[in-house]
Amino acid sequence: MNAPLIRRPDTVAVRTRLRDGIATVTATRRPRDGRAEVKCSAPGAPGVAARMALVARLARHTEARHDSRDQVVISIDRAPVEGERDWELAVVLADRAVRGLLVLDDKVIANGWSDDWQRGRIDGHEAAHLPPDALAGGPGLLHHLGALSGQPDAAASVSSARAWFPLHSGGIHDTLSWVEVAVYPLGAQAVLDEEAIAAPGIDGVRQQSLRQVLLGARHFDGEPPGRWRTTVRFGHEGLHGNSYELALVLADRLARGREFVPRGRIIASGASSAWHAGQVDAVEGLAPKCALIEREAQPGDRVLLPRAWEPELPPGLRDALTARGASLACVERIGII
Repeated sequence: MNAPLIRRPDTVAVRTRLRDGIATVTATRRPRDGRAEVKCSAPGAPGVAARMALVARLARHTEARHDSRDQVVISIDRAPVEGERDWELAVVLADRAVRGLLVLDDKVIANGWSDDWQRGRIDGHEAAHLPPDALAGGPGLLHHLGALSGQPDAAASVSSARAWFPLHSGGIHDTLSWVEVAVYPLGAQAVLDEEAIAAPGIDGVRQQSLRQVLLGARHFDGEPPGRWRTTVRFGHEGLHGNSYELALVLADRLARGREFVPRGRIIASGASSAWHAGQVDAVEGLAPKCALIEREAQPGDRVLLPRAWEPELPPGLRDALTARGASLACVERIGII
């Protein structure tokens, strides 16, 4: 449900209690002018600033209204100690208040953290001796963001799914990595589908690339644009190449109810020059990626590889996967898996 825009202040300040005292989180709104939607800073702590931006972007996922005209600049006046996360709720509230989604008391103190901001959930808080009127997350307290405006818990409206892909770079860190797609239905509004797709923490070039992948694959489905607010997350940093694309598309299709949910994991490697046609193309690294998949496959896994790879698959791969309780299919199109 859309929360009414009550007012849109230029600046909002929210206090939060850190382990060594009170800090102030300040959010300022200004015309975007082609800049990033969210920009964050913390004195001498770039890692904290990056986490602030990630939290703000993830927490926007369950907002039914999407408006990308403004940039929000969020800062904290003193850096939390390493590993401290109780300031996260203050960042989320400041970001929402400066965009007119809620009204806060000028002296509010907010403490809370979450591993599930994209579902609007608040897991708990760490600070002790908070004043009675503080906004604090946790069981019996503020456990979801909708409660701030009298709305129901939006988590039930969020559908998410993961797919795995071989992350191969020829080193000891080769592994199966996951990509997760979460979708939340948008209200009836004029919105460009591309603007409602975000991958917090991913560089701008990669983010634009995966947006085009999802838009192309959804076009193949015949789905009307602008239906979903979409958040994409990856299990590992340092992505290279484009072999994650098939896993990304499959995770998105699972989240939108376009695929049958597998008994185990979907493991996929593939890309496309024409996702709008549902086409699946080959990628580099056939031998090492197949070896990695064979080594890490588990019972119930469904392995999907490009049809173009089929003549060159390592001998015995299919039998080895079957012996592990996994299955293998080589595909040339999505939608028939």
